Amino acid sequence: MAQPITDQVGFLGEACRAVQELSASRSLLEKFRQEESRLDKELDAERKAVTDTISLTVKKRIEEINDTYDKEIAREQDRLKRVRSKREKAKTQGVRERIEEETAELKGNNRELMLQMKSVFQQDRVPALCKSGWYYALYLPRGFSEFLVLLLNIFFFFLAIPCGIYLLLPEKSPFYLIGIYFVAILFFGGIYILINNLTKVRHQSALRKGRSIRDLIKSNRRKIKVIVHSIKRDRDEAVYNLEKYDDEIARIDQDLSNIADKKREALNTFDKVTKTILSDEIAGNSREKIAKLEEDYEAASANANEAEIRVKEQTLFINDNYASYIGKEFMVPDRLDELADMIRMGKASSISEAKTLYKNLKE
Repeated sequence: MAQPITDQVGFLGEACRAVQELSASRSLLEKFRQEESRLDKELDAERKAVTDTISLTVKKRIEEINDTYDKEIAREQDRLKRVRSKREKAKTQGVRERIEEETAELKGNNRELMLQMKSVFQQDRVPALCKSGWYYALYLPRGFSEFLVLLLNIFFFFLAIPCGIYLLLPEKSPFYLIGIYFVAILFFGGIYILINNLTKVRHQSALRKGRSIRDLIKSNRRKIKVIVHSIKRDRDEAVYNLEKYDDEIARIDQDLSNIADKKREALNTFDKVTKTILSDEIAGNSREKIAKLEEDYEAASANANEAEIRVKEQTLFINDNYASYIGKEFMVPDRLDELADMIRMGKASSISEAKTLYKNLKE
C-alpha cells in the first residue's frame, strides 16, 4: 500500500466486505447469464417453430395443389384409356367385318368345293379316310408341305419305330436290327400297299377329282391369307368410321394439356404470391411474442454486461487494494474474519503475523 495500515482489523473488515460484495456481484452475473441463455434458447425455439410452421404449411399447400390437379389428370387419363380401348375394339371389329366381307366369296367357294368333293366321294363310295390331308400326303402328294408329311411318315414308320424297338431289346445284335427292319417293312409296307389297292386303285378318278378340288381350296385359302394380311397391314383407317373416337381423344388430350397448364400456373402463383402471404400471416401470429422475447433478451444481455463490468472492476479493485497485500489465498470471508479475530484477540500484532499464525495452525 502507498500508506501504512494503521487499522489492521478495519483493513481486513473492508477487504472482507469487498470480497462479499464481489461474490454477490458474481452471483448476480451468473443469474443474468442464465436468464440471457434461457431467453436466447426460447427465442431460437420460437423462431425455429415459426420457420418449421411456414415450411410445413407451404409443403402441405403444395401437396394439396399437386393432389388436386393430379387427381384430375388421372381421371382424364383413365377416360383417355377407355376411349382408346373402345377405339381399338371398334377397329378390331371393323377389320373383322372387312375380312369377312372381302373373303366371303372365297370362303363360299371353298364351301361349295367341299360339298362338291363330298358329293364326288359319296357317288363313288370312297372311304372317309381318303378325304383327309394325311391320306393325300401319303398317296397323292403335291406341294412342299405334303411331301414333308410323306417324308416324316416314312421316317417315323421305317426308322423311328424299328430303332425304338431295337433299343428296348435287352440284348443287341445287328441280326436283330435287320430282322426288325424286315418285319417293319413287311408290316407297314403291306398296310400301305393294302390301303393303296383298296382306295387309290379302286377310286382313282374320284381321288384325282378330290386332288383338284383340294388344290383349289388350298389356293383359295392362300388368297384368303393374303387378303387378311393385307387388311391388317393397311394403315388407312378411314373405312372403319373411327372419327368420333379420334375427336374425343383429341378433346381429352387438350383437356390434359389445359389441366397441366393450370397446375403449372397454380404452383407458380403459390410460389410467387401465396407463399409470401402465408409466411407473413404465420410470422405475424408470433411477431409480438418474438419481439417481447427479443426485448427481454436484450435487457438480460445488457444486465449481464453491466454485471460483468462490475465484477471486473471489483476484482481489479480487490486485487490492487487488498489481494496484493493480504494474498489471494486469504481473500475468503472466513479466512479474513479469522485473521481479524487473531489481531483483535492479541494473538498477532499485524496481518503478516496473523497469516503466519494461521498457516502454522492449519499445518
